[in-house]
Amino acid sequence: MDTNLEKQKRLAYVARRYYLEDQKQRDIARELGVSRPLVSRMLSEARELGIVEITIHEPGARAAGLLEQLRLRGSIRGGVLVEEGADNDATNRLLSQGAVELLRQLGVRRLGVGWGYLIGQLVTWLEENPQPGSTVTDICPLVGNASIPARNYQSNENVRLMARQMGATPHFLYLPALPDSLEEKQVLSSTEVYRRICQQWEEMDAALVNIGDYPSSPDFASLVRYGGLLQQEHACGRMLIYYFNEEGYVIQSEKDFAIQIPIDILKRCPNIIGVCSANTSAKALRGALRSGFLTHVVARMDLVRALLEQ
Repeated sequence: MDTNLEKQKRLAYVARRYYLEDQKQRDIARELGVSRPLVSRMLSEARELGIVEITIHEPGARAAGLLEQLRLRGSIRGGVLVEEGADNDATNRLLSQGAVELLRQLGVRRLGVGWGYLIGQLVTWLEENPQPGSTVTDICPLVGNASIPARNYQSNENVRLMARQMGATPHFLYLPALPDSLEEKQVLSSTEVYRRICQQWEEMDAALVNIGDYPSSPDFASLVRYGGLLQQEHACGRMLIYYFNEEGYVIQSEKDFAIQIPIDILKRCPNIIGVCSANTSAKALRGALRSGFLTHVVARMDLVRALLEQ
């Protein structure tokens, strides 16, 4: 008989009773017919032999560790990661709070804001939690206004509400996100309204851009703007209303008539913060990180962990 193996099994039994089954040392001693001090020594020996490993999770340590792994990969400079909420709405509120906290950490003054579900959630969170002491002084939209009534895609209204809750000056883009044609976009891009917003984009020190999944069934506007290009290039995600694939390639089309911040101007922004909603997939986040655009990310810890494990 391997006496050493039997001893380790006995130590493991005592450790399981104490650490996992929450039994008191005196009760374990009574069960085994030994003294309580001997049980204490057995627990110490179990730790020394590696049968028991005790891990202490400092508040924020797991998030910091995951961010550090992303930094070591050269993906980003920093960000905020949050735990899962009770449901998607609760998670999105935590993500919204994280995005506002990151703006404070970075000391952002001139901010550009995208659109989408999480941006709408962020606006709602700010309405419930005003930030009069915010460092942000100016806010502008990064995308024109949608023709649909959904609040998440009303860029000017979201900017107005954010500015009011943060004590900032709003700047508006009085142009549609999706004109009727490329020719109309060219006409609108030559206006004074567009020139003024371009100046705001050039002066930004941070941009909040939504990171979402590419829909399995593309909408009509995407088909008109790109034809079959998105399928050919295996689009997996979107940033503002640009699309990219898992390799990080931002897919561009000569037929694209969307009005949003041009890629070359966005690249010059010192801080580009990618915000992921509760539903953003690891594939979409991976593509966004590989694009090289993002300097910071706001996301769920579980999402980043899934990305790193893959």
